Amino acid sequence: MAGVTDRPFRQLCKKLGAGYAVSEMAASNPKLWDSVKTSRRLNHDGEIAPISVQIAGADPAMMAEAAVFNANKGARIIDINMGCPVKKVCNVASGSALLRHEDLIARILDAVVSACAPLGVPVTLKTRTGWDRESRNAVRVAKMAENAGISALTLHGRTRADLYTGEAEYDTIRAVKAELDIPVIANGDIDSPEKARRVLDYTGADAVMIGRAAQGRPWIFREIDHYLRTGETLAPPSYGEMRELLLEHLDDHYRFYGEHTGVRTARKHIGWYLDGLPGADSFCARMNLIDNTRDQWRAVSDWFDIISRDGEPYPAPVAEALLAA
Repeated sequence: MAGVTDRPFRQLCKKLGAGYAVSEMAASNPKLWDSVKTSRRLNHDGEIAPISVQIAGADPAMMAEAAVFNANKGARIIDINMGCPVKKVCNVASGSALLRHEDLIARILDAVVSACAPLGVPVTLKTRTGWDRESRNAVRVAKMAENAGISALTLHGRTRADLYTGEAEYDTIRAVKAELDIPVIANGDIDSPEKARRVLDYTGADAVMIGRAAQGRPWIFREIDHYLRTGETLAPPSYGEMRELLLEHLDDHYRFYGEHTGVRTARKHIGWYLDGLPGADSFCARMNLIDNTRDQWRAVSDWFDIISRDGEPYPAPVAEALLAA
């Protein structure tokens, strides 16, 4: 979720019911800490607590140093990334590539936990079920993590080789939960309140983590929270509320990234919010040509005004006709 779960997006998700949000993956190499990209990823100014920073790398000493650096900058939880399947991360033996090297996993876990213990900062681990389906080692890695003093484990129910294809392995998450005393958080393909309930019931997990399903739909957190507490389905946001949430998100996004980067990085968020709505494809094609934040914000605002009235949508054929007019 690097490039997605920046501070503006995390803030919005927390306001809409997420109990916890982890930062984008930050490099453990000190040489990168002053770069623009890493500096943004480590910017937590005004963020709703608790602040959790995810670190990635393959050198135990460097990972420990990164953990202390971030704890001193305000992180109250350090999360170790051993789940990222992206090629450029795995090519430097980080992320899920570590699942092929259990001896290195053990050294990283020990180094980071030992460095954070004097600071009173708990360490969590995000991982996958294995490198590929022939070498699943999630249970073994999970036991190593618990023995090393990891406070909680998040498990994405796929191997690295699976990337994001196929269905999540809830059987593996269930097996890991049965072996551990620390909290286990289930992740993968959880895209509705009903799915969250089924996954919790089947795996016995203590919580669920939402990733891609929150793109363009940050209110999924309040929907899940409400359903888990009451068993009732919460009504989706009106077009009026969706408009206000997106425009608020864009305002915060522009302030965070500035004009040049802000207008470009906002495009993907706008596309996710509007996906499947009347006339969204043609609008986004035009919107992607806008090169300044003021006009981009106004275009989104005007689009909602055209396809809806008093916060409620026109029927699709009417909305399409209005957009074409």
